[in-house]
Amino acid sequence: GAMSVDSITDLDDNQSRLLEALQLSLPAEAQSKKEKARDKKLSLNPIYRQVPRLVDSCCQHLEKHGLQTVGIFRVGSSKKRVRQLREEFDRGVDVVLDEEHSIHDVAALLKEFLRDMPDPLLTRELYTPFINTLLLEPDEQLSTLQLLIYLLPPCNCDTLHRLLQFLSTVAGHAEDTTDKDGQEVTGNKMTSLNLATIFGPNLLHKQKSTDKEFSVQSSARAEESTAIIAVVQKMIENYEALFMV
Repeated sequence: GAMSVDSITDLDDNQSRLLEALQLSLPAEAQSKKEKARDKKLSLNPIYRQVPRLVDSCCQHLEKHGLQTVGIFRVGSSKKRVRQLREEFDRGVDVVLDEEHSIHDVAALLKEFLRDMPDPLLTRELYTPFINTLLLEPDEQLSTLQLLIYLLPPCNCDTLHRLLQFLSTVAGHAEDTTDKDGQEVTGNKMTSLNLATIFGPNLLHKQKSTDKEFSVQSSARAEESTAIIAVVQKMIENYEALFMV
């Protein structure tokens, strides 16, 4: 946004929390000129890509170490270690995720970050339009989703691009394959539908729901949940087309 960092202290607590949640990567972070040029093309923000450090670090770590992990995002993690990692990112520590960090802890941290954003990544304001894209003809759905993505704040848009790119890569490793030596490589079993089921409710929702509300799901809520999953699945499967300007 157009807000200078100096003005953060003047904000009330809710606004400063929002800025904390969207802690941005600095533009000058050791990037080559070539990378910067590429980033500008991918972003609707003409200055630089605004992806929270935590999101980018988690995605990079999981792309490097977790693509073959069966049931990634479904297996439990250590709450204590996840909280510790989260606190380090919150304090602005330059956290380096390496192979010592559990894949499941990093996966849980990414989910938590998206779940706890003050306003969901796809924003409450656009919740109904995103869901209503399912009422359109199939060939109109993608172009409408693309227009809705253009309405997101630049930070949300850039973060969504990074996330969908990552989820698409995870889904690409879902099936078992055979390597060049003829050895079977186990897939992670996380198809775009499985990933949309896990991430959809964190990216697109009207209001924070308590666990109690979830346990007594009405049929309307179940239908809504199915719609959220369908929209997010479509976005994972078509993310390249959606971000093609």
